[in-house]
Amino acid sequence: MDVGGTKIACGVLRGEELIERQVQPTPETGWEAVLDAVAAQVRALQAAHPGAQSIGVGVPGPLNAERTRVKFAPNIYGFTDVPLIDGLRERLHLTAAQTLVLENDAKAAALAEAHLGAARGSESSIYVTVSTGIGAGLVLHGRLWRGRHGVAGELGHVTVQPGGPVSGAGLDGALEAVASGTAIARDASYALNREVSTAEAFALAEQGHPAARRVVTQAMRHIGIALADLQKVIDPEVFVIGGGVSAVGDYFFQGVQQAADEYAGGFAPVTIRRAQLGQSAGVVGAALSALHG
Repeated sequence: MDVGGTKIACGVLRGEELIERQVQPTPETGWEAVLDAVAAQVRALQAAHPGAQSIGVGVPGPLNAERTRVKFAPNIYGFTDVPLIDGLRERLHLTAAQTLVLENDAKAAALAEAHLGAARGSESSIYVTVSTGIGAGLVLHGRLWRGRHGVAGELGHVTVQPGGPVSGAGLDGALEAVASGTAIARDASYALNREVSTAEAFALAEQGHPAARRVVTQAMRHIGIALADLQKVIDPEVFVIGGGVSAVGDYFFQGVQQAADEYAGGFAPVTIRRAQLGQSAGVVGAALSALHG
Protein backbone atom coordinates (compact mmCIF):
# COMPACT_ATOMS: atom_id res chain seq x y z
CA MET A 1 0.00 0.00 0.00
CA ASP A 2 1.30 3.46 -0.96
CA VAL A 3 -0.69 6.26 0.70
CA GLY A 4 -0.15 9.69 -0.85
CA GLY A 5 -1.58 13.17 -0.62
CA THR A 6 -3.84 12.68 -3.65
CA LYS A 7 -4.06 8.92 -4.18
CA ILE A 8 -3.80 5.54 -2.50
CA ALA A 9 -2.08 2.92 -4.64
CA CYS A 10 -2.09 -0.75 -3.80
CA GLY A 11 -0.70 -3.84 -5.41
CA VAL A 12 0.51 -7.40 -5.01
CA LEU A 13 4.17 -8.32 -5.38
CA ARG A 14 5.03 -11.90 -6.29
CA GLY A 15 8.78 -12.44 -6.34
CA GLU A 16 10.04 -9.50 -8.40
CA GLU A 17 6.81 -8.98 -10.33
CA LEU A 18 4.01 -6.57 -9.48
CA ILE A 19 1.06 -8.69 -10.57
CA GLU A 20 -1.69 -6.19 -9.78
CA ARG A 21 -1.95 -2.46 -9.09
CA GLN A 22 -4.97 -0.33 -8.27
CA VAL A 23 -5.40 3.36 -7.43
CA GLN A 24 -8.10 5.40 -5.72
CA PRO A 25 -8.28 9.03 -4.49
CA THR A 26 -7.12 9.74 -0.95
CA PRO A 27 -10.08 10.74 1.26
CA GLU A 28 -9.98 14.36 2.43
CA THR A 29 -12.04 13.96 5.59
CA GLY A 30 -9.40 12.84 8.08
CA TRP A 31 -7.12 9.94 8.93
CA GLU A 32 -9.85 7.48 9.95
CA ALA A 33 -11.40 7.73 6.48
CA VAL A 34 -7.95 7.12 4.96
CA LEU A 35 -7.44 3.98 7.07
CA ASP A 36 -10.94 2.80 6.11
CA ALA A 37 -10.04 3.19 2.43
CA VAL A 38 -6.70 1.40 2.88
CA ALA A 39 -8.37 -1.48 4.72
CA ALA A 40 -11.02 -1.83 2.00
CA GLN A 41 -8.35 -2.10 -0.68
CA VAL A 42 -6.36 -4.64 1.34
CA ARG A 43 -9.46 -6.81 1.82
CA ALA A 44 -10.18 -6.72 -1.91
CA LEU A 45 -6.64 -7.77 -2.77
CA GLN A 46 -6.63 -10.49 -0.10
CA ALA A 47 -9.79 -11.92 -1.63
CA ALA A 48 -8.23 -11.95 -5.10
CA HIS A 49 -4.81 -13.14 -3.91
CA PRO A 50 -5.24 -15.27 -0.77
CA GLY A 51 -1.58 -16.31 -0.89
CA ALA A 52 -0.42 -12.76 -0.08
CA GLN A 53 0.34 -12.83 3.64
CA SER A 54 2.60 -9.85 4.36
CA ILE A 55 1.34 -6.26 4.19
CA GLY A 56 3.52 -3.18 3.84
CA VAL A 57 2.20 0.39 3.99
CA GLY A 58 4.16 3.43 2.83
CA VAL A 59 3.10 6.87 4.08
CA PRO A 60 4.72 10.31 3.63
CA GLY A 61 6.10 12.02 6.70
CA PRO A 62 8.08 10.98 9.77
CA LEU A 63 7.14 7.92 11.82
CA ASN A 64 7.72 7.14 15.46
CA ALA A 65 10.81 5.06 16.29
CA GLU A 66 8.76 1.84 16.55
CA ARG A 67 7.19 2.49 13.12
CA THR A 68 3.67 2.04 14.46
CA ARG A 69 2.42 5.64 14.21
CA VAL A 70 2.67 8.44 11.66
CA LYS A 71 3.79 11.63 13.42
CA PHE A 72 2.39 13.80 10.66
CA ALA A 73 1.92 13.68 6.90
CA PRO A 74 1.88 17.34 5.79
CA ASN A 75 0.22 16.60 2.45
CA ILE A 76 -2.66 14.43 3.77
CA TYR A 77 -5.53 16.23 5.47
CA GLY A 78 -5.84 15.46 9.17
CA PHE A 79 -2.95 12.97 9.18
CA THR A 80 -1.32 13.81 12.53
CA ASP A 81 -0.30 11.31 15.22
CA VAL A 82 -2.05 8.46 13.42
CA PRO A 83 -1.98 4.98 15.07
CA LEU A 84 -1.73 3.32 11.69
CA ILE A 85 -0.60 -0.16 12.71
CA ASP A 86 -3.19 -0.54 15.48
CA GLY A 87 -5.86 1.05 13.32
CA LEU A 88 -5.30 -1.28 10.38
CA ARG A 89 -4.89 -4.38 12.54
CA GLU A 90 -8.27 -3.63 14.10
CA ARG A 91 -9.94 -2.95 10.76
CA LEU A 92 -8.45 -6.03 9.10
CA HIS A 93 -8.78 -8.34 12.13
CA LEU A 94 -5.15 -9.40 11.75
CA THR A 95 -3.61 -11.91 14.11
CA ALA A 96 -0.31 -11.23 15.86
CA ALA A 97 1.36 -13.68 13.49
CA GLN A 98 0.34 -11.76 10.36
CA THR A 99 2.93 -9.25 9.15
CA LEU A 100 1.97 -5.58 8.88
CA VAL A 101 4.83 -3.11 8.41
CA LEU A 102 4.73 0.70 8.25
CA GLU A 103 7.39 2.59 6.29
CA ASN A 104 7.99 6.13 5.12
CA ASP A 105 7.00 6.27 1.44
CA ALA A 106 10.30 7.66 0.17
CA LYS A 107 12.24 5.03 2.12
CA ALA A 108 9.99 2.34 0.65
CA ALA A 109 10.64 3.64 -2.88
CA ALA A 110 14.36 3.76 -2.09
CA LEU A 111 14.26 0.08 -1.21
CA ALA A 112 12.40 -0.70 -4.44
CA GLU A 113 14.86 1.16 -6.66
CA ALA A 114 17.83 -0.38 -4.81
CA HIS A 115 16.59 -3.95 -5.19
CA LEU A 116 14.69 -3.88 -8.48
CA GLY A 117 15.27 -0.51 -10.14
CA ALA A 118 17.86 2.07 -11.15
CA ALA A 119 20.23 1.42 -8.22
CA ARG A 120 20.17 -2.35 -8.53
CA GLY A 121 23.64 -3.76 -7.99
CA SER A 122 24.98 -0.69 -6.19
CA GLU A 123 26.45 -0.88 -2.70
CA SER A 124 24.89 2.38 -1.55
CA SER A 125 22.17 4.59 -2.98
CA ILE A 126 20.00 7.54 -2.07
CA TYR A 127 16.56 7.78 -3.61
CA VAL A 128 15.02 11.25 -3.81
CA THR A 129 11.40 11.82 -4.72
CA VAL A 130 10.38 15.25 -5.99
CA SER A 131 6.63 15.49 -6.12
CA THR A 132 3.96 17.18 -3.98
CA GLY A 133 6.70 17.22 -1.35
CA ILE A 134 10.33 16.04 -1.29
CA GLY A 135 11.57 12.94 0.49
CA ALA A 136 14.54 10.61 0.42
CA GLY A 137 15.73 7.20 1.52
CA LEU A 138 19.23 5.79 2.01
CA VAL A 139 20.01 2.13 1.29
CA LEU A 140 23.29 0.56 2.43
CA HIS A 141 24.15 -3.04 1.50
CA GLY A 142 20.52 -3.71 0.60
CA ARG A 143 19.05 -2.38 3.84
CA LEU A 144 17.42 0.92 4.70
CA TRP A 145 19.24 3.29 7.02
CA ARG A 146 16.57 4.90 9.21
CA GLY A 147 18.75 6.60 11.83
CA ARG A 148 18.43 6.53 15.61
CA HIS A 149 14.97 8.10 15.69
CA GLY A 150 13.71 6.81 12.35
CA VAL A 151 13.79 10.16 10.55
CA ALA A 152 16.87 9.69 8.35
CA GLY A 153 16.03 10.81 4.83
CA GLU A 154 13.68 13.71 5.63
CA LEU A 155 15.44 15.76 2.98
CA GLY A 156 12.38 17.84 2.18
CA HIS A 157 12.42 19.31 5.68
CA VAL A 158 16.07 20.42 5.61
CA THR A 159 16.28 24.21 5.83
CA VAL A 160 17.87 25.73 2.73
CA GLN A 161 16.46 29.26 2.83
CA PRO A 162 15.94 30.59 6.37
CA GLY A 163 13.02 33.00 6.42
CA GLY A 164 11.70 31.56 3.15
CA PRO A 165 8.27 30.07 2.41
CA VAL A 166 6.72 27.97 5.17
CA SER A 167 6.35 24.24 4.48
CA GLY A 168 3.45 21.99 5.36
CA ALA A 169 5.42 20.97 8.45
CA GLY A 170 5.55 24.60 9.58
CA LEU A 171 9.25 25.14 8.83
CA ASP A 172 10.38 28.27 7.02
CA GLY A 173 12.63 27.75 4.03
CA ALA A 174 12.55 23.94 3.97
CA LEU A 175 13.68 22.33 0.70
CA GLU A 176 10.20 21.15 -0.24
CA ALA A 177 8.83 24.65 0.40
CA VAL A 178 11.08 26.06 -2.32
CA ALA A 179 11.71 23.18 -4.75
CA SER A 180 8.83 20.66 -4.70
CA GLY A 181 6.23 20.40 -7.43
CA THR A 182 3.86 22.30 -5.16
CA ALA A 183 6.39 25.11 -4.68
CA ILE A 184 7.16 25.34 -8.41
CA ALA A 185 3.47 25.60 -9.31
CA ARG A 186 2.95 28.21 -6.57
CA ASP A 187 5.87 30.38 -7.65
CA ALA A 188 5.11 30.06 -11.37
CA SER A 189 1.48 30.99 -10.78
CA TYR A 190 2.57 34.09 -8.87
CA ALA A 191 5.19 35.05 -11.45
CA LEU A 192 2.82 34.65 -14.40
CA ASN A 193 -0.22 36.06 -12.55
CA ARG A 194 -2.39 33.05 -13.42
CA GLU A 195 -2.72 29.43 -12.38
CA VAL A 196 0.22 27.43 -13.72
CA SER A 197 0.89 23.72 -13.17
CA THR A 198 4.35 22.32 -12.53
CA ALA A 199 4.38 20.63 -15.94
CA GLU A 200 3.43 23.88 -17.67
CA ALA A 201 6.09 25.80 -15.75
CA PHE A 202 8.77 23.43 -17.09
CA ALA A 203 7.32 23.51 -20.60
CA LEU A 204 7.39 27.31 -20.62
CA ALA A 205 10.91 27.32 -19.21
CA GLU A 206 12.12 25.03 -21.99
CA GLN A 207 10.51 27.39 -24.50
CA GLY A 208 12.52 30.27 -23.03
CA HIS A 209 9.87 32.07 -20.98
CA PRO A 210 12.01 34.28 -18.67
CA ALA A 211 9.86 34.15 -15.52
CA ALA A 212 9.12 30.42 -15.79
CA ARG A 213 12.80 29.70 -16.40
CA ARG A 214 13.80 31.64 -13.29
CA VAL A 215 11.30 29.69 -11.18
CA VAL A 216 12.30 26.20 -12.31
CA THR A 217 16.02 26.99 -12.42
CA GLN A 218 15.89 28.11 -8.81
CA ALA A 219 14.10 24.90 -7.80
CA MET A 220 16.53 22.66 -9.73
CA ARG A 221 19.46 24.52 -8.21
CA HIS A 222 18.18 23.96 -4.67
CA ILE A 223 17.79 20.24 -5.36
CA GLY A 224 21.22 19.94 -6.98
CA ILE A 225 22.90 21.70 -4.07
CA ALA A 226 21.13 19.37 -1.64
CA LEU A 227 22.48 16.34 -3.54
CA ALA A 228 25.98 17.81 -3.55
CA ASP A 229 25.77 18.28 0.21
CA LEU A 230 24.65 14.67 0.67
CA GLN A 231 27.52 13.51 -1.55
CA LYS A 232 29.99 15.31 0.70
CA VAL A 233 28.41 14.01 3.90
CA ILE A 234 27.46 10.42 2.97
CA ASP A 235 29.26 9.79 -0.36
CA PRO A 236 26.74 7.35 -1.89
CA GLU A 237 27.50 5.41 -5.05
CA VAL A 238 24.43 6.71 -6.84
CA PHE A 239 21.42 8.98 -6.48
CA VAL A 240 18.10 7.96 -7.99
CA ILE A 241 15.49 10.66 -8.57
CA GLY A 242 11.82 9.85 -9.00
CA GLY A 243 8.46 11.44 -8.30
CA GLY A 244 6.10 13.41 -10.49
CA VAL A 245 8.42 16.36 -11.13
CA SER A 246 11.17 14.11 -12.51
CA ALA A 247 8.74 13.02 -15.24
CA VAL A 248 9.28 16.32 -17.06
CA GLY A 249 12.42 14.72 -18.46
CA ASP A 250 15.88 15.82 -19.59
CA TYR A 251 15.53 19.51 -18.76
CA PHE A 252 14.98 18.73 -15.09
CA PHE A 253 17.80 16.19 -14.81
CA GLN A 254 20.27 18.40 -16.66
CA GLY A 255 19.49 21.34 -14.38
CA VAL A 256 19.86 19.30 -11.20
CA GLN A 257 23.07 17.63 -12.43
CA GLN A 258 24.61 20.99 -13.34
CA ALA A 259 23.97 22.43 -9.88
CA ALA A 260 25.15 19.23 -8.16
CA ASP A 261 28.38 19.21 -10.17
CA GLU A 262 29.02 22.87 -9.37
CA TYR A 263 28.62 22.45 -5.62
CA ALA A 264 30.32 19.05 -5.31
CA GLY A 265 33.25 19.99 -7.52
CA GLY A 266 36.60 18.93 -6.12
CA PHE A 267 35.08 16.47 -3.65
CA ALA A 268 33.39 13.61 -5.50
CA PRO A 269 31.32 13.13 -8.64
CA VAL A 270 27.55 13.11 -8.20
CA THR A 271 25.99 10.23 -10.15
CA ILE A 272 22.28 10.75 -10.79
CA ARG A 273 20.00 8.18 -12.42
CA ARG A 274 16.34 8.31 -13.29
CA ALA A 275 14.04 6.08 -11.30
CA GLN A 276 12.96 3.04 -13.30
CA LEU A 277 9.89 1.86 -11.43
CA GLY A 278 7.80 4.98 -11.94
CA GLN A 279 4.44 5.11 -10.21
CA SER A 280 4.92 1.54 -8.95
CA ALA A 281 7.98 2.31 -6.80
CA GLY A 282 5.99 3.11 -3.67
CA VAL A 283 3.84 -0.01 -3.87
CA VAL A 284 6.77 -2.31 -4.66
CA GLY A 285 8.84 -0.71 -1.90
CA ALA A 286 6.06 -1.11 0.67
CA ALA A 287 5.85 -4.80 -0.19
CA LEU A 288 9.63 -5.17 0.08
CA SER A 289 9.51 -3.41 3.44
CA ALA A 290 7.10 -6.07 4.66
CA LEU A 291 9.47 -8.79 3.45
CA HIS A 292 12.71 -7.26 4.74
CA GLY A 293 11.35 -5.71 7.95
